[in-house]
Amino acid sequence: VATFLGAHAVPAEYAGRKREYIHEITERMIPYIGTKGLATYCDVFCERGYFDVAESREILAQGKRFGLAPKLHADELSASGGAAFAAEIGAVSADHLEHVDDAGIQALAKAGVVATLLPGVSFFLNHGYAPARRLIEGGVPVALSTDFNPGSCMSYSMPMMMTIACTHMGMSPEEAISA
Repeated sequence: VATFLGAHAVPAEYAGRKREYIHEITERMIPYIGTKGLATYCDVFCERGYFDVAESREILAQGKRFGLAPKLHADELSASGGAAFAAEIGAVSADHLEHVDDAGIQALAKAGVVATLLPGVSFFLNHGYAPARRLIEGGVPVALSTDFNPGSCMSYSMPMMMTIACTHMGMSPEEAISA
């Protein structure tokens, strides 16, 4: 399913002009994509140093106006409030969540936002794993995916992702298969 992720990072040609880039996303890209029906979802990398909660809100609200359901990359590098924001905006899912806090877990559970965990990213980048066990025990629906890309996960193997989820994230084989 097509997802628009124009707000992953500010491109080099917009260095020092982040507001301009956000304007480009909200006033040109999203209207074009939404009007043409080119995507179902609008995603934002909501993280310190990328797009903060206020900027993410602006982008995803515009996406909603053009029929794009919100998704978020959240709490990957730090506990930045992305999970709680995903719940607030009614996101379909929140991806990564390596640094989700207890308040974020409670908010995701209450809102029914799916936690899409990406064990291959943690494996290939050699950083902490998402707290799958805490999310599951907190009542959050959990999905597993690869995030296959040349920068942070060089595998599209779901059996590998399931193995990592079981060996490093505390999931049972049954939970990994279901996720």
